[in-house]
Amino acid sequence: MSFLSSPDFWIALSQIILINIVLSGDNAVVIAMASRSLPPAQQKKAIIFGSVGAIVLRVILTFFAVYLLTLPYLKLVGAALLFWIGIGLLKGEDEESHLEGHAGLAAAIKTIVLADLVMSLDNVVGVAAAAKGNVPLLVFGLVISIPLIIFGSTLILKLMDRFPIIIVLGAALLGWVAGEMAVSDPAIAGWVADHHFLHTVVPAFGAAAVVALGKWINSRRPPREEAPAAGSQPAVGNR
Repeated sequence: MSFLSSPDFWIALSQIILINIVLSGDNAVVIAMASRSLPPAQQKKAIIFGSVGAIVLRVILTFFAVYLLTLPYLKLVGAALLFWIGIGLLKGEDEESHLEGHAGLAAAIKTIVLADLVMSLDNVVGVAAAAKGNVPLLVFGLVISIPLIIFGSTLILKLMDRFPIIIVLGAALLGWVAGEMAVSDPAIAGWVADHHFLHTVVPAFGAAAVVALGKWINSRRPPREEAPAAGSQPAVGNR
């Protein structure tokens, strides 16, 4: 435990925590959006379990990040997956009903972990660089970031209840991140470098497309039948 007395350890730990604060904003949005349709008690479970699961996978991913980021087409696949997740999270925007039971909770946690895993492809490089190969430092820094992500998710969830437009903005953010991920794929890096405007156009298109497709899918869904009010009697036809 002598490393705890080293100034370098605390400097690197501070860098890791700061990197996680800066880069975890989109993760907090995903967590809040995925859990917003759950009952309040299950919202807390989804936020906690989803955040912990995402951090554990991020630790594992960090060890392979440098290699994974060199694989062609991996980011394109990740971008497509993140794009679809954004649309899926927006589909429930107009619904007021809550998801019931363990199936809804499990689905929310799965969405949180999967989306965080995809978005962490780039993030873990900065964390790994700050850790400089120090595994205890890496794990410690990421574990400390869990309450930060949970707090951010809880705050955004409360804001979504008061300002529903945040749901649309959150979905647009996922589309933007998907676009940024796509144009940074090694398979098309050379071509994108010759067309620098794509670094802005593709993310902007991704953001707009997620919102447009999510709204379009919502508009094609059959309207929900409203339950009769308590104490009301069904209409009786003429006899």
